[in-house]
Amino acid sequence: MSSVTAGVLQLLALIGALALVHIPLGNYMARVYSSQHHFRVEKWIYKGIGIEPDTDMRWTAYLRGVLAFSVSGVLFLYALQRLQGVLPGSLGFASIDPDQAFNTAVSFVTNTNWQSYSGEQAMGHVVQTAGLAVQNFVSAAVGMAVAVALARGFARSRSGELGNFWSDLVRGVVRVLVPLAAVGAVVLVACGVIQNFSSIHEVGQFMGGTQEWNGGAVASQEVIKVLGTNGGGYFNANSAHPFENATPFSNLFEIFLILLIPFSLTRTFGVIVGSVRQGYAILATMGTIWLGFVSLMMWTEFSHHGLAFELANGAMEGKEVRFGVGASAIFATSTTLTSTGAVDSFHSSFTGLGGGITMLGMMLGEIAPGGVGSGLYGMLIMAIIAVFIAGLMVGRTPEYLGKKIATREIKLGACYILVTPALVLVFTAIALALPTPASSMTNSGAHGFSEILYAYTSASNNNGSAFAGLNADTQWFNTTLGIAMLLGRFLPMVFVLALAGSLARQTPVLVTAGTLRTEKPLFTGLLVGAILIIAGLTYFPAVALGPLAEGLAS
Repeated sequence: MSSVTAGVLQLLALIGALALVHIPLGNYMARVYSSQHHFRVEKWIYKGIGIEPDTDMRWTAYLRGVLAFSVSGVLFLYALQRLQGVLPGSLGFASIDPDQAFNTAVSFVTNTNWQSYSGEQAMGHVVQTAGLAVQNFVSAAVGMAVAVALARGFARSRSGELGNFWSDLVRGVVRVLVPLAAVGAVVLVACGVIQNFSSIHEVGQFMGGTQEWNGGAVASQEVIKVLGTNGGGYFNANSAHPFENATPFSNLFEIFLILLIPFSLTRTFGVIVGSVRQGYAILATMGTIWLGFVSLMMWTEFSHHGLAFELANGAMEGKEVRFGVGASAIFATSTTLTSTGAVDSFHSSFTGLGGGITMLGMMLGEIAPGGVGSGLYGMLIMAIIAVFIAGLMVGRTPEYLGKKIATREIKLGACYILVTPALVLVFTAIALALPTPASSMTNSGAHGFSEILYAYTSASNNNGSAFAGLNADTQWFNTTLGIAMLLGRFLPMVFVLALAGSLARQTPVLVTAGTLRTEKPLFTGLLVGAILIIAGLTYFPAVALGPLAEGLAS
């Protein structure tokens, strides 16, 4: 079987598996967030934190809950890292430096999981399990809660209430993420992913010296790393490490987990707003972009340009032999079109155009299908923009799901789509203008520019993957990337929740002959075009200086 055929078959198997679970999982999550019943363990949690889970919140109260919980998470994780040297189970590792502890705490709380450290050489069992793994669960649940709040904004009228953040958070963890992660962890262990609390031990001679390995609760962290679109690896090599991703099947299973919840949430959205066809329209948009990017990535990486490519049946540099070009292309595209950031290959070693595809996936806003929760609310913002554009074309007040898109709504949507591009481009320009940050680049020219552009694109969009070649463990990058992650996560959430509150206060308008049918293929095409045009106009000059210039020169 050729490498191309193997890649296509894996892609078809992945699509089939996602199609099988889309309706049952989407319906289940809709029931979770609509239920009036509380499990006993959930009641204990509510009593412990002193909240009333049945009290509906307006968007300002919902936002305060999001921010208060997230700030508490940053402070706790920062303190845990700074105290690592005196904690049991530290494996003898010292406490984390202040700038790196800040960067890592912000990274995991914001669902970014950018890592400027080597996990197996810096983090002990306590920090990995009680700190990083816990944030993998709750940061994903926060994103899901905000997405559900926006869906309720479309579904409700004349109330302004979006549900209860604490209830949504707890249910997302207890009823969705934990059960799926438990099943997924068992599958990964069966595939050969390790799960233990062993200490550091020598395994033999390696290039004239001894090689040391340490174990850890890897399977349980690996599964939520991909299921919650987090991406932070237990080991420095991330999902290219055999302890994290042992076989071709485990690799395909991890891709499946990355896409599982983001694609299924479109069904949840359709059920909540009372029209599953609206959910299918969003799903079609996400699927079209994802499949297009995967196809383009596989084409660029399988194209033969020279003897080395022909002998290896594709661009094998930086890729694991056990996965091959096809699976690596699917993984790279999926992880950058979501907010996962996990890698099973080095993105900097992809072809020039292939590296540009990974970057462009993040620049779209990671909405195809995007991160857990963040992909759905990002796509709904783009749908509002597309509806507004269509309204301008026909001279009619735009409407979406029975709600008018007036001045306030379009301003909030515009602010949302401007936040991350501003962070990416401003921080990249400053870093290249100053001598110290630029000295961290391993490469010069277009590829060196791509290293820094990729880093700030990854941080601002809460992705977390790296282009490699950039020494990001400096005070400058730890600090500025941390700030970019914070602003890139929570500023958009402010606009999303404000928009949800505004929609929930409206009275639904009647559907007339002039209403744009947003469940039709025509709207899906309009939405895909709007996304590509907006991203293209925003980022094209920067992309032209980096990956595009490199790709055309090769």
